[in-house]
Amino acid sequence: MAACNDRYYAGADPFGSAGDFVTAPEVSQMFGELIGGWIGELWQRAGSPSPVRLVELGPGRGTLMADAARLLGRLPGWNSACRLSLVERSPTLIGMQAHLAGQWGCQWVGALEEVPEDAPMILLANEFFDALPVRQLLGGGREVAIGWQDGGFAETTLPSTLSGPEERSEAGEALAAHIARRLAATGGAALIIDYGDDGPAPGHRSLQALRRHQTVSPFAHPGEHDLSAHVDFARLAAAATAAADVAVHGPVPQGAFLARLGIEARAATLSRGRPPAQAAEVAAALARLTAPGLMGVL
Repeated sequence: MAACNDRYYAGADPFGSAGDFVTAPEVSQMFGELIGGWIGELWQRAGSPSPVRLVELGPGRGTLMADAARLLGRLPGWNSACRLSLVERSPTLIGMQAHLAGQWGCQWVGALEEVPEDAPMILLANEFFDALPVRQLLGGGREVAIGWQDGGFAETTLPSTLSGPEERSEAGEALAAHIARRLAATGGAALIIDYGDDGPAPGHRSLQALRRHQTVSPFAHPGEHDLSAHVDFARLAAAATAAADVAVHGPVPQGAFLARLGIEARAATLSRGRPPAQAAEVAAALARLTAPGLMGVL
């Protein structure tokens, strides 16, 4: 899964209506702007430390950060305080993120371990943890593995000493623990936004592949489509608190979180004085980001 996703994100642009999936920052500028408000309010409550290290894991096209920057740049002292680090390995996506290079001394690194520990850290991870590899434990001493059948990859099983049934991301838990240790050492906060549950995925098997917004077999055409699995936020929280003395808040449904940040007021402002068609686009984006049947709960 890790090898396939590395190959996939190194290739063509996967985002947007012409790609394989759409992330919240691509739906509307409101998403990134409100995250920028969250960052700025947190920074000011902390006494506006300078420097402050702003980190994003898997920034995609850089849309979220660009939208956040429009708000953050208005805060007195932020531009001189901020040090921006983007954790990205895809040359294709780094090229798309180049418009951020002039913001606050941007640096690109391949892993969080490469980000300097020189300041309090505010970390963002939007739809990052769901792309990390998972193990699917079936119980009865078996787990899902990758086999070869009829000229292609196929699902098989192997013996396992781990309990089950369970779907588990050891890579995600290790990253959560690393983030927690760093926050305990330097101060700061992390915001993780993803598809998932406060516990295991229903049925313990959520691995899926998307191509052109349609579900396809995860085993077909490796490296040519997006692989993801639902995030178990309870396990991330447990890994973080076991690693360091940190507080965990949430998970909170995206719709409720954005409502608390003021998305309805922002939508009203964007719609005011606009032609009916543009106002309808804002209303549609608001619904997509917050409605329970869309991105608002899942």
